[in-house]
Amino acid sequence: MTQAERRLFLIQKLRDEQPRYQKGQIPSDEAGQWRLLRSLLNVRMPGAVEAEVLAVQDDYLREEIARKGITDIADLVPVEPGIYLWQGDITTLKCGAIVNAANSGMTGCYAPCHCCIDNTIHTYAGMQLRLACAELMTKQGHGEPTGQAKLTPAYNLPCEYVLHTVGPIIYGSVTKKDRELLASCYRSCLALAQETGIKSVAFCCISTGEFHFPQEEAAQIALDTVRRCRGNTEVIFNVFKDTDYEIYRALFERAGCIG
Repeated sequence: MTQAERRLFLIQKLRDEQPRYQKGQIPSDEAGQWRLLRSLLNVRMPGAVEAEVLAVQDDYLREEIARKGITDIADLVPVEPGIYLWQGDITTLKCGAIVNAANSGMTGCYAPCHCCIDNTIHTYAGMQLRLACAELMTKQGHGEPTGQAKLTPAYNLPCEYVLHTVGPIIYGSVTKKDRELLASCYRSCLALAQETGIKSVAFCCISTGEFHFPQEEAAQIALDTVRRCRGNTEVIFNVFKDTDYEIYRALFERAGCIG
């Protein structure tokens, strides 16, 4: 199958599976078809997938990720021993594990094509990730507490694993408890990585997007916690926005790591 054939196959299969989305024409252009496919993936509840559908999905997503371009941690230059700063799409990083800023339900973002990292990671990992997270939550029997971490395979992503953590949500001023919980997210991810033998972890900017933690304060907490707790684990601070890159760069400059 070509990518176009895979995309149309998946759209049809997902519409057949979810009858309420069968109405309306399938867009004729690639971008429109991808938006529709991503939307159908985003709203699909966790559940088993036919082997044929899964195989086509995996081929499609892996080719799409390869087309975006994969960055290997081996090709990055550290800003200080064992710590890297990299700006780009976290779903294209080849490393031990990437960190997902999840919500307490832990099964991903169900808003079609939402721009959050939770949605992006679940989209490109594939339907298997939502099912794996749902199984973890069923076994746990309650929502995920803030500041802890869970581990799943990465499925179609170029990394090996995904670490899922729920950061604090800021409603007003940042409290001492908020700061402690954010630091706990970084500690918990690193502890789980070390326990599992994962050699490298890429952190997103936990809680700074939809959860409204101030970016500069969050970056300082992240850097301080990682420096204390990373052990032999290599850490990538992954940023997407220019503002976050400048914040981290300034922190490293003040520490004399970047000239």
